[in-house]
Amino acid sequence: MEYYHYIKAFHLIFVITWFAGLFYIPRLFVYQIEAFHKPSPEKEILGKQLKLMAKRLWYIITWPSAILSTIFAIWLLILQPFWLEQAWMHVKLTFVLLLFIYHLKTHQYFKQLQNDVVKKTSSFMRLWNEGATFILFAVVFLVILKSAINWVWGLIGMVVLGILIMLGYKIYKRIRDKNPEA
Repeated sequence: MEYYHYIKAFHLIFVITWFAGLFYIPRLFVYQIEAFHKPSPEKEILGKQLKLMAKRLWYIITWPSAILSTIFAIWLLILQPFWLEQAWMHVKLTFVLLLFIYHLKTHQYFKQLQNDVVKKTSSFMRLWNEGATFILFAVVFLVILKSAINWVWGLIGMVVLGILIMLGYKIYKRIRDKNPEA
């Protein structure tokens, strides 16, 4: 079992790089959508570069990190099967399932934008970008606090976080509307 900590370290490293990809790709989507509405040749130049950046991020960092994170997580559960008997782990795995759904939906947006299909606004993508943040907060608090978590306070904290993110978004939108260069 001396290799347990190495497996856990690799799991955490790949979780971090997975989230890094999930945090950055919607920002690239925002820029792609905004570039799509620019005049030529700016539209084509920016579009081509942003597609390349998104493709590299998605296929070189984000997908491999998701896969490797999952492999190391399964390995950890094989080594410590008693975790599956704990309620906090059931909740964590529910959030991990939500993370995979978020990842797959993000992949759908990625494919659309790679094919110059713009179905969402840049404002939508700015909000979409916060989905991974909610999941990250929930999972980190669950893992750290485990069964000691007070679910009522945890739920209130998530609602407050959501409200703060929405307020921050509205303030940023007002600033951008007044100064498009912001």
